[in-house]
Amino acid sequence: MTTLINPQKIRDAVERHKPTLATTPGTGYIAEKLEKHHWRTQPFATPPPGSDLKPIPGDPGLPFIGHTFELMRLGADYQLRRYQQFGPISWATVFGRRGVAVAGPEGTQAVLANKENTYSQGGWRYLIDTFFHRGLMLLDGDEHRYHRRIMQAAFTRERLNGYTNIADAVINEQIATTPHDHELELYPMLKQLTLTVAAHVFMAADTNTADTNVEYLNDAFIAAVRGGTAIVRYPVPGGRWSRGIHGRRVLEKYFRDAIPEKRRTTSPDFFSALCHAASDDGETFHDDDIVNHMIFLMMAAHDTATITTTVAAYNLARHPEWQNAVRDEIAAHNGPITPAFLDSLTTLDNVINESLRLVGPVPAFVRETTTDTELLGHYVPGGSFLLVDPWVNHLLPEYWTNPQTFDPDRFSSHRNEHKQHPFLFVPFGGGAHRCIGMRFGILEVKTILCRLLATYQLELPESYQVRWDTSSLPFPADGLPMRLTALRRG
Repeated sequence: MTTLINPQKIRDAVERHKPTLATTPGTGYIAEKLEKHHWRTQPFATPPPGSDLKPIPGDPGLPFIGHTFELMRLGADYQLRRYQQFGPISWATVFGRRGVAVAGPEGTQAVLANKENTYSQGGWRYLIDTFFHRGLMLLDGDEHRYHRRIMQAAFTRERLNGYTNIADAVINEQIATTPHDHELELYPMLKQLTLTVAAHVFMAADTNTADTNVEYLNDAFIAAVRGGTAIVRYPVPGGRWSRGIHGRRVLEKYFRDAIPEKRRTTSPDFFSALCHAASDDGETFHDDDIVNHMIFLMMAAHDTATITTTVAAYNLARHPEWQNAVRDEIAAHNGPITPAFLDSLTTLDNVINESLRLVGPVPAFVRETTTDTELLGHYVPGGSFLLVDPWVNHLLPEYWTNPQTFDPDRFSSHRNEHKQHPFLFVPFGGGAHRCIGMRFGILEVKTILCRLLATYQLELPESYQVRWDTSSLPFPADGLPMRLTALRRG
């Protein structure tokens, strides 16, 4: 297995994707000015006469882009301020479209549980179908259930044990060879590592060519993910949308070229399973379905794991007492890296959950109404674009003690703050579209943190405070400088 962590290559890859709204000088000032501007409140739509429903309050913001700038630059701060101004349901123009923002556990449950099949995945299709066409998250109804059943076979207990063994072998070697005892950028290192894990677990990557492929695919995935949050949603040369389209083409070619060999042979990876999967009636996936699912799966498998691991590592470095507690817990169990061992690490569980609460990997769950409906006593017309805001749920002071404070103990059995409502803590969504790979994702994050903490002390620069770039999925704007100091043995 080749060593895939090359600091210079990683820094070069990160630099190619700058600037963003979080790194361009002056954008913070502009976003704050826009956010504090007094916009005239308007109803989203007039309720039908005699319905007793209320109109959704809000405002359009600037022409065309609306409040996209503030949302992408200020992230959870913007979402919380809108919640405080309008309550759990409001509207604004974002990404060139009027959208309804829903927050709070009751609204979240109504939309994600979707008991009346009123909320479709059409919202996601509007944002990212160009780049993640017909991925599992973009499907609805019977078609979604059919595809999900086939994919579920890839996440059985036996397969999870095998995935964890493969992941640990990759992670252990990479962590052991990571440059240490000097400052490095942790986020791009982790991003490449999780993509390498995904390549081995889900594709049985050829280690002789993995180094080149991982770097190549990493750039393509970054471009595709960021394409979905482009303000200018047109292929302007050099723009986010254009780079995303190119990234999609790269990914399509890579997976399509590999399908014939995968169909001819069998192997224990997810890619092979999709190529050979058949329904009870003998129906199989077309090549297009396999390409679409692999592109989406690989994105979901490594992006969320990267973000979660990065946020947890930052919090552990910033709070050495929790870092020591987790390290002591790992040492006390002194077992091999298996799902059962990882499940026993309750302190680490609480740290990860608290990290997910403070900076979740998914800033919104997007839906579209299929018909006129009622939501929290308000009128929502059919065809409306909805954004459910989990970041707001995770920071509401009426549910969380000192919500801006890092306090993993809030998830302990004697407090259980997250259990006050079933849709209060929803980092991986809920209902029929709850993340299918959540279980493996958490096992992967735990494995990385176990190997890191068993080998290194995580240390931040003096007085360092991270700034999260929320112009796409959240990531540290400066790559997260951190020193990994090798622990003394014995």
